[in-house]
Amino acid sequence: MTELLSEYLPSWLVVIVLALLAAALVISFMGASALLYIWAERKVSARMQDRLGPTRTGPFGLLQSLADGIKLLTKEDTTPAVADSFLFRIAPYLAFCAAFCGFLALPFGNGLVSQDLSIAVFFVLAVLSSEVFGVMLAGYASGSKWSLFGGIREAAQVVSYEVPRSLSVVVPICVSGTLSLTLMGQQQTGWFWNWAVFHDPFSFVAFFLFFITATASCKRAPFDLAEAESELVAGFHTEYSGLRWSFFFLAEYGSMFAVSSLAVLLFLGGWHTGFLPFEPTERLGYWWGNLLNSGVIIGKSTLLILVMMWLRWSLPRLRIDQVMMTCLKYFLPIGCALVIGVGLWQLYLASAIGEETRYVLAGASVLFALGVGLSLFRPVPGEWKRA
Repeated sequence: MTELLSEYLPSWLVVIVLALLAAALVISFMGASALLYIWAERKVSARMQDRLGPTRTGPFGLLQSLADGIKLLTKEDTTPAVADSFLFRIAPYLAFCAAFCGFLALPFGNGLVSQDLSIAVFFVLAVLSSEVFGVMLAGYASGSKWSLFGGIREAAQVVSYEVPRSLSVVVPICVSGTLSLTLMGQQQTGWFWNWAVFHDPFSFVAFFLFFITATASCKRAPFDLAEAESELVAGFHTEYSGLRWSFFFLAEYGSMFAVSSLAVLLFLGGWHTGFLPFEPTERLGYWWGNLLNSGVIIGKSTLLILVMMWLRWSLPRLRIDQVMMTCLKYFLPIGCALVIGVGLWQLYLASAIGEETRYVLAGASVLFALGVGLSLFRPVPGEWKRA
């Protein structure tokens, strides 16, 4: 496409056109995925609470999120009299921009990325962390004590959980020897035991540490202290309504997908299915291969998002002191131990028992997954018999 545009447009205009096209694609994907995940969360929560969830608006209630979005566009967008008007208005857009920028360096296939950065891992972590500025500004500028408490909690939580999350990311970086997400994905080509999560015991534990801390960074239960409906009404966005309120939720679901995709690229094989011994773009061509790659990485990320929803509707919300203690007393030492452990593994044990460890971890994970899958079809004792 670059060569085609270069024939008719000057080089500087080609850069602008491609940037606008990439931005439009990213925003469209964020909006469409948010609508789908909001519907999925309603369905998941309803099933876990023995309800049906949305059923009327569209097939299976799929258009319920779209209907709610149209309702938000038509609602009055108010600003409290005591609020700082400028900061109050700009806060949701800052939060959204942070989630949006994280997508720019996420590859959806082999070479299918808006900006292929050599430091893509830390770029994504940095821009996603900046979402906290929008939350803090919203809490401060609203002129409400509930909102202020929510903003302060989010600031304390993000500052704390960023450290173990970054330490868990250092583990796959040590294994792969690069900060490029594209190279990390290419290194995991082949069968699923080649995925970084099965490289060694420290990478295996680092995946779970990353997923838990990433859940906390997205303000998801049981770490949703910034909102905490039972304590702070709605937390930092208590005073928001209409379009600006929806931008906070677009940012939240965008961040959920971004951190899930990052976990997939770092640990779970990236765009590889794990059951093909070759890179799809080499056999199917660039476009058809990357179409398969995009479907794989979106599917894996969706599974991780469903796990986040499962956790939200299964676990009670922690107190703020419990959240901080969990990070500083447990996650931080575990993260440090993982970094030291993977370094020693790479130096002394990788060449000796590396392959055997991959097979053992991969085999144990498959057996566990089969056990969980079979348990879903096991009849529940005392279940009512329905006619």
